[in-house]
Amino acid sequence: MAEKRDYYEVLGVAKGASEDEIKKAYRKLAKQYHPDMHPGDKECEEKFKEASEAYSVLSDADKRAKYDQFGHAAFEQGGGAGGFDFNSFDFGDIFSDLFGFGDGFGRGSRNANGPKVGASVRTAIRITFEEAVFGCEKELELNIKEDCPTCGGSGAKPGTSVDNCGKCNGTGQVVFTQQSLFGVVRNVRQCPDCRGTGKIIKDKCKDCYGTGYVTNRKKIKVTVPPGIDDGRAIRIKGKGEPGVNGGPRGDLLVEVHVSDHPIFQRADRDIFSSAPMSYATAALGGEVRISTIDGDVLYEVKPGTQTGTKIRLRGKGVPSLKNKDVRGDHYVTLVVEVPTKLNSQQKELLRNFDDSLTGRNGKTAATDKKKKKLF
Repeated sequence: MAEKRDYYEVLGVAKGASEDEIKKAYRKLAKQYHPDMHPGDKECEEKFKEASEAYSVLSDADKRAKYDQFGHAAFEQGGGAGGFDFNSFDFGDIFSDLFGFGDGFGRGSRNANGPKVGASVRTAIRITFEEAVFGCEKELELNIKEDCPTCGGSGAKPGTSVDNCGKCNGTGQVVFTQQSLFGVVRNVRQCPDCRGTGKIIKDKCKDCYGTGYVTNRKKIKVTVPPGIDDGRAIRIKGKGEPGVNGGPRGDLLVEVHVSDHPIFQRADRDIFSSAPMSYATAALGGEVRISTIDGDVLYEVKPGTQTGTKIRLRGKGVPSLKNKDVRGDHYVTLVVEVPTKLNSQQKELLRNFDDSLTGRNGKTAATDKKKKKLF
């Protein structure tokens, strides 16, 4: 008999690999070499057995410890493939995920017709930039499922009863067996007759057609918190789909879309914008009027302020979702406005001003006469 390969080598993991790494490696090999994927291929079948044996040891803390200490000799007295007893290990969670064996592989499963939470319902609203900053209230109109008033939510015609499903005896599940590499496997699936509810309605309610629910148009108020960002969802508990078998209703998830602002841009809790500054104010200093989300403010700039200068207005940004009293900042880029329409007197004043800065005098003025005509 050929000597067995090291289990870590079989799965392609390091000796110190975590449980998740071992499980992930086995999933990959199981899917690659499973006999159902390669009927009649003996080589794939042997590789699958080898990987399964390695996983059954390395995924068990006690067996892994023994293997790390004694190697394959720790299991020489066992049965099964290559001396290992496969019947002693439960592969349920692996094969149910890979091949759709239901909730269990050779074992029982959870109660299918127990109470279940209803599904969540998704919708969306659009709000303005200001509403996102300061918060607001919106009203939605949605189709909401409610208990049918005629049958009280049972789905049965008034005066009749709901019976247990004969196929699954009210469990909501049916059991069947399947031949596999490891022998006969017991599998559990949802009952096809009652769809997992365990109940059969022979005489259905004429108003809800046996569903137990009717749909009504309802208005729901949505409170949008200050500081919410584009794409965030607001969860409203208990406003989703009805639960199953007495389970609670699901939630309503309202996705928020924020419209663009003509002046402001946002990054997290900070706001960005630009503000015009006159040529004279930039040169001499003075007050610049800046628009903020709270209204206009006057900001004192120093003489000689250059275009592109960035300033920060503390606490003029977006409130924190966790604490509305904590706000970000507003960053403003100052842009010098160059005049485009000047009369002759204004042009002459600017020329004289420019001459004084460049050191030119009257003697050179005649030389620049042609240039001046270009203005």
